[in-house]
Amino acid sequence: MASQPLSDITVLDLSRVLAAPFAGQMLSDLGAEVIKVEALGGDDTRTWGTHYFRAINRGKKSIAVNLKDPRGQAIVRQLALKSDVLLENYKVGDLARYGLDHPTLAKDNPGLIYLSVTGFGQTGPRATQPGYDTIIQGMTGIMTLCGESDRPPARAGLPMVDIMSGMVGAVGILSALHERARSGLGQYIDLSLFDVGMMMLVDAGQDYLDHDHVQSRMGGINRNFSPGQPFQSTDGWVTLAVATDDQFRRMCQAMNLDILPDDLRFVDNAARVKNRAELSAVLAPCFAKVSTQELEDMFKAAKVPLSPIFDIAEAFAEQQSAARNLIWNMGGAMRLIANPLQHMSRTPARPAAPPPELGQDAHSVLCDNLKLSPDELATLIADGVIGKPD
Repeated sequence: MASQPLSDITVLDLSRVLAAPFAGQMLSDLGAEVIKVEALGGDDTRTWGTHYFRAINRGKKSIAVNLKDPRGQAIVRQLALKSDVLLENYKVGDLARYGLDHPTLAKDNPGLIYLSVTGFGQTGPRATQPGYDTIIQGMTGIMTLCGESDRPPARAGLPMVDIMSGMVGAVGILSALHERARSGLGQYIDLSLFDVGMMMLVDAGQDYLDHDHVQSRMGGINRNFSPGQPFQSTDGWVTLAVATDDQFRRMCQAMNLDILPDDLRFVDNAARVKNRAELSAVLAPCFAKVSTQELEDMFKAAKVPLSPIFDIAEAFAEQQSAARNLIWNMGGAMRLIANPLQHMSRTPARPAAPPPELGQDAHSVLCDNLKLSPDELATLIADGVIGKPD
């Protein structure tokens, strides 16, 4: 197997919580050495239960540093000078107090790629405001697209803006690394959760820009085609996505509803979207008479997209999950969600190590990388500059 694509890249991860750490994990899975610099008390998510930290920090080395101490600041600066990439999600201007801002570090390391992830970016009237995923979902309109129409606006069930921001951040870093190979220069990446949330509006946002139309929440219904929604079976729930007129005709044939495609209310997708409620009223009783497995078999034969609605346990137990190796066993009882890039043909993503204990790599990072002596490290630990390895 070829070496991983980022095996010659060192990443200094000063970030915590989700978006930027997720970007760091993506880079680690692709072979980068990621050194996670935590506060003496650790990343905030270490206190949220083991699952949150584990989900976004595998493969990293951990050191705990007191950035309020000038000696701690000096150590991080030395690490930054030996790094290709730096990740941070501090408040705007915070790291300048410690001499860890991009202009300061770039003077001595002009090849450094520096990713800053904030709620609202480095500019604009809200730049100094904190921004969490939930806040951004509210401000970008995402919450008005989630939930049932007769219920209050709803947050998406996962931190989607944080996750997507981590992905966008990783793409930005990879792009900057590629460009650096030509220019020899790094660059600063100002990434805003708000910007990413607005990007995530996709067709709903474009509908507004094109037609001044503000879409609203419709629960599990797909607003662009019909039928595209959940239906209850005899033993659970299924969801289907009938995106073309041919699919609708094949579905009707499979369900012995041959008259429906010629009904003017349902003759094409535009008509079906307009008359969605009437179509649902016809289809719901038909689905309610058939088991989930029978519906799966029926729709598979008809080549019409339908799937059971699984809970998380059922999704992991699904045979497709096993076939795609979607659980990485890290030894003992620890299992982690796999990186989808594990199926690259020559340089697949793979975990370098389990998520680190707080400060566990102080000796290897500081003594091996920065050539501190064991006595110097012991003094820094005793003085509360470096956290004692857990």
